[in-house]
Amino acid sequence: MTWSEMQPLLEQAGDETFQMVGWSALIAILGGLPLGVLLVLTDRGGLLQNVVVNKVLGQIVNIARSMPFVILMVALMSLTRWVVGTTIGPDAAIVPLSIGAIPFFARLVETSVREVDPGLVEAVQSMGGSTWTVVRKVLLPESLPSLISSATTTVVALLGYSAMAGTVGGGGLGDLAIRYGYLRFENELMWIIVGILAVVIAVIQFIGDFAARAVSRRGRSAAPRLRLLRRPAPLPASASRPTKTPAESGAEPVSEASPTEAGPKAAASAPVPAQKRATAPSATVAESTETP
Repeated sequence: MTWSEMQPLLEQAGDETFQMVGWSALIAILGGLPLGVLLVLTDRGGLLQNVVVNKVLGQIVNIARSMPFVILMVALMSLTRWVVGTTIGPDAAIVPLSIGAIPFFARLVETSVREVDPGLVEAVQSMGGSTWTVVRKVLLPESLPSLISSATTTVVALLGYSAMAGTVGGGGLGDLAIRYGYLRFENELMWIIVGILAVVIAVIQFIGDFAARAVSRRGRSAAPRLRLLRRPAPLPASASRPTKTPAESGAEPVSEASPTEAGPKAAASAPVPAQKRATAPSATVAESTETP
């Protein structure tokens, strides 16, 4: 097969692959993002703690993730025909691709959101912020770099799923590789498709990493401002306890001024030390014996 014969086939298959991956990635992000956040909120200790809802959602996600994609495509044929009216072609492949990617992205979102500092959540709650405010102002912005990396991983996985969709008539580069590379022994075309997929994956990964690093640098520049929202650490009990006044402690108040400086009345009313009180009568007797 010459290049002039392969070029139109590659262009059509590339358009079908980008169509399948693009739409299924968009649906997976829109469905998996709220599902992952809901898994965190309904977990034990979450803002909307509900163990039953969390267990049900977790089991649905686990079952959907444990099913191989080829089997999932066959099992969803009735649903695919009901949604798009056919089970063959890129439009039909979008349905199982989206359903298979939603739980995959939801688990990645759950992991990313759990890494957010709980101190920021407590700070927003202490200022009267609602659950929606916490999600919108803290959970999603703080986990955005990790969410971008998770979306990149999901898109790369969808590109591999789209190649598997070609085995059941889904179209795209995978279908072209099987029909010409495997069934007609067109090895050159098959290796060209392998190279195209490798380049596309490298470009997607580069864009995802660049966006995650850019958002992470912007987040670090705003970190001092976010730390101000954190609740200050409580002081120790001994440090926060007020010092007792002399009246509360029962001790006698001590005047800083000396009796002589305070005046004669203060000197007369000032307490006499015990030693002086013991020697005072003998002095009085001595004075009385000297006087005639």
